[in-house]
Amino acid sequence: MPTSAIVVLSVSLLVIIILAGIVLLLRRQKRQQRSLHVSRRDQDHVKYAFIINPSKPRAGELKEHIIAYCKNKGIDDIQFIETTLEKDGSECAKEALAQGAGVVVAVGGDGTVRTVASALASTDHALGIIPIGTGNLFARNVGIPVDDIDAALGVATSHGSRQIDMGRVALLDSDEPDRKHGFLIIAGIGFDALMIDDTDPTLKKNISWLAYFVSGVKHLFAPKFKASLTLTDDKGHTHEVAELAFRTFMAGNCGEIPGFSLMPEASFDDGMLDFEIIDTSGGLIGWANLFGDVVHQTITGKAQQSPLSTNSTIEQMQGPKAELRLEKPSPAQVDGDVLGETRHIEITIEPRALCVRVPKKDMS
Repeated sequence: MPTSAIVVLSVSLLVIIILAGIVLLLRRQKRQQRSLHVSRRDQDHVKYAFIINPSKPRAGELKEHIIAYCKNKGIDDIQFIETTLEKDGSECAKEALAQGAGVVVAVGGDGTVRTVASALASTDHALGIIPIGTGNLFARNVGIPVDDIDAALGVATSHGSRQIDMGRVALLDSDEPDRKHGFLIIAGIGFDALMIDDTDPTLKKNISWLAYFVSGVKHLFAPKFKASLTLTDDKGHTHEVAELAFRTFMAGNCGEIPGFSLMPEASFDDGMLDFEIIDTSGGLIGWANLFGDVVHQTITGKAQQSPLSTNSTIEQMQGPKAELRLEKPSPAQVDGDVLGETRHIEITIEPRALCVRVPKKDMS
């Protein structure tokens, strides 16, 4: 065969091989694209479980609104589980997870949110929030709309999320099988728990969170609380106070309430709690000074007292753990829910243990 023919044949074979390779590559890419398309579609298919507190006003109407919203958005795999006196948000959330829910949405106030969150912490499942409570303090702190149900639904059914710290309060002298109670905002023992426990539910419905202040007036002159305190700071050092007298002891994961900042340096994703030991003296003068301290730190954005204070103290420290042994049984509270009386309490933090659906601008 002439050399020229061999060259032509070789080039032709080379071209055929190259073309065949291109065809195979295109077919493989097409198969991969189909596979990727199916995978993404499967990832987008999420089952939503809405844990709803039926005692809230317009709960039934809101349920129908959620169904219509999800239908309009093409979300067809949803379920509703209602809380009861015997089954709180935590039990409802566990039921939802057992039934295959990918995202659990708490529809209620701070109590419903914290109990649902308590069950979701340290799992791979996200928490959505539709705030319909009195204060909705946690929703406010993380930027979830509190006056627009559709906007809150948009956040809950989006893919924007943020890892949040979860606080835990353990009543070490309790006989309950599960002695650890989750919280997202503030846990406390002393005056704040007394105030919450004595708040009139009817008044709370009528004037919202201002009802707490009405209750608080009743306990302004209650005896101080006494305890021994062991506190671990942000560097891991342990501080002990053998005889501590105080009005209230609080641990905050976030500290913003409508109009005021109780703990301006508290951050819900720093792996630390902000502890406050609050005391007053001199009757109404001390309480007036304390109010001035709160206003001062609200304006300055810093955890410090007003320079004008004479009869109040706010000792503040950050850390992952605190333990109190009280002289007498005292009520404790978590996010506005009273747990009952205790003489031995431990407060800890689970860093970034909870995945919460938040607006995109607040994503980490």
